[in-house]
Amino acid sequence: MVLGVDRRVLALAMARMADALGNSFLIIVLPLYIASGEITIAGIVGGDLLGFRLTEEFLIGVVLSLFGFLNSFGQPFTGRLSDRTNRRKFYILLGLVIFAVASAAYPFVTSYWSVVVVRGLQGLGAAFTVPVTVALVNDYATSDRERGGNFGVFNTFRLIGFGFGPVIAGAVVTGGFGGDRVVTYALPGWLPAFAGLRVSGFDAAFAVAVLGAVVSFALVVLLVTDPESTEADAGEDLAIAVLDRNGDGLDPVFVLGLGTLFMALTIALYATLQETINARLGQGSTLFGLQFSAVVVANVLLQVPVGRWSDRYGRRPFLLAGFVILIPSVFAQGVVTDPLLMLGARFLQGVAVACVFAPSLALAGDLAREGQSGTQLSILTMAFGLGVAFGPLVSGFLVSFGFLVPFAFGAGLAVLALVLVFSQVEETIGTAEPPAADPAPQD
Repeated sequence: MVLGVDRRVLALAMARMADALGNSFLIIVLPLYIASGEITIAGIVGGDLLGFRLTEEFLIGVVLSLFGFLNSFGQPFTGRLSDRTNRRKFYILLGLVIFAVASAAYPFVTSYWSVVVVRGLQGLGAAFTVPVTVALVNDYATSDRERGGNFGVFNTFRLIGFGFGPVIAGAVVTGGFGGDRVVTYALPGWLPAFAGLRVSGFDAAFAVAVLGAVVSFALVVLLVTDPESTEADAGEDLAIAVLDRNGDGLDPVFVLGLGTLFMALTIALYATLQETINARLGQGSTLFGLQFSAVVVANVLLQVPVGRWSDRYGRRPFLLAGFVILIPSVFAQGVVTDPLLMLGARFLQGVAVACVFAPSLALAGDLAREGQSGTQLSILTMAFGLGVAFGPLVSGFLVSFGFLVPFAFGAGLAVLALVLVFSQVEETIGTAEPPAADPAPQD
């Protein structure tokens, strides 16, 4: 064991970090790429769609959102498929191949609709990798007392990749952290076939996205195996339940999915409002970037300890504490007028997210019947993706009614999540048992 978790979990965490870094690269690069003139959008911008005038910003938004929607809506199907066939490793590798091929295609497409198709393929690839990877992390837990720690480590590495990707992407495209123009790079001289050739910063960024998928592929091939028990125990009834088995309440995994959806939506409310927030707080883009990243930083610091504490002391206390903290931290973002207070509110929101995310996945894993973790956990991963996709749209619409409105709406969703979890989700860890000690790292 390494870092107190199964080596295979660590391998999946590192693979997911490399994959997330490659994908987050494109969140920054694609808007710049489309706006640069490299992609033909003439004849589309200024057009009419059901009475709505198409703008460049709208076309960029479609490309970015398409990934999230295809990824999220595809996850229940791919999670179920991996349960039925007992081929989790195969579907992870298939998804990484699709993502890598699509990333490599960007330098060769010139039309907007080609970019839409390529981005859609990337979403399809992610739909295979995300729920199946999470299901494997769950399958590798030999007891409920390990599951929270496993998900804590996994989420930490994933968030490192996702959080640092945009920063590195900007540096690759512009040739440094202070530049604002797209640069070109000469290919290394030890590649005779490419001597004298130069590539743009865009092509270099796409190459990094491909490299992330390739590194992930190699780690999965070398270090990850399918659990032996999945095929024998997989059932036929894999439908996503809304009501619990007794029919007298909501299914707890469904409730956790709603809570995850609301939580993710509150995270994404901030992204659309950069110009409005900067003007309100009298700050620049650097401070906004720090505030935006504060949620990720808090998660990187807390995911592992919170996950392990939930193995010791139960999932439910952390879930409830997380939503209790989420309510004021989101509402405060619509009220504060000082940049440092906004930074504190965002960090506090990150603490709330850390308290909810790993324990939610672990509790859903506790409840998943043998051979059904892909289906069950895909509810939460799908919900998170949908929340991130809908959040910017919601804030962009609601801010027209007042700056506080989107954040008050997000806080209201957190209140609803708290009520649902409190009333519908029961503890899965027997707190009467003596707490298990943290596993000692081994070579």
